Amino acid sequence: MPTRESNQTTPAGSDADSTEGTDGDAPDPDEILVALLEGNDSHVDGLPGDYFDPVREEQHPDVVTICCADSRVSQEGMWAVDRPGAVFTPSNIGNQAWDDHEGEKIVDGSLLYPVYYADTDAIAIVGHTGCGAVTAAYDVANGNEPPGPAGVSKWVEMLVPVIEDGLESDLIDADAERPIVINQLVEYNVDRQAAFLHAAETVPDSVAIYGFVYDFHGVYGSDAGRAHLVNLNGETSPENIIDQLPDAYAKNVGSLLY
Repeated sequence: MPTRESNQTTPAGSDADSTEGTDGDAPDPDEILVALLEGNDSHVDGLPGDYFDPVREEQHPDVVTICCADSRVSQEGMWAVDRPGAVFTPSNIGNQAWDDHEGEKIVDGSLLYPVYYADTDAIAIVGHTGCGAVTAAYDVANGNEPPGPAGVSKWVEMLVPVIEDGLESDLIDADAERPIVINQLVEYNVDRQAAFLHAAETVPDSVAIYGFVYDFHGVYGSDAGRAHLVNLNGETSPENIIDQLPDAYAKNVGSLLY
């Protein structure tokens, strides 16, 4: 089987420090298909008969979460959600709240749809540690070519101005080791996406906006898989965020930024 052409930048959605496997390690496509079908059989067998009754005709998810398109980030699993209709789950490269429309940044329709048509009152932006999209944008900001193909490069290039602004700010230690800089930029990007939504006329003022970083590298603490709240309706000070939460959730708040 031919291999995909490699690039000098890290592909979006991959771990910044991971290495690619060989084709010999990859399962046969037919094996993948069978595994999917077997998994769906198990899914069907495990569903109560009334599982879809509350949402068969309509949906009213409590929150829409925009996550990075990454196989290690389970949008429902991280919240232990086991019922349909609770979370609206779009994702894209770099958990970006915007899209490009004729040269203008607009709020991604996947976020607006549940807000306008499904009574959703909260948006959560969820970045993750070791983000390959942020890594790729960081490399482009430092003079490398976009990773390609075009469908990937588009999203990476939309992140580049965010990364450049972050590196020029006093919030990022641009001289630190690469993994530290990347993870700081992940959080910086979450804040920028949240700020964009707050400023957007198409997002009603009544919609709550949360910013999280999902940590499976132990960067924010020792609990792998914890979603750390880094932005609460525009507030980024951990102390001020903690003051707005029940005491039990202080462990869910943190920041890598100065």
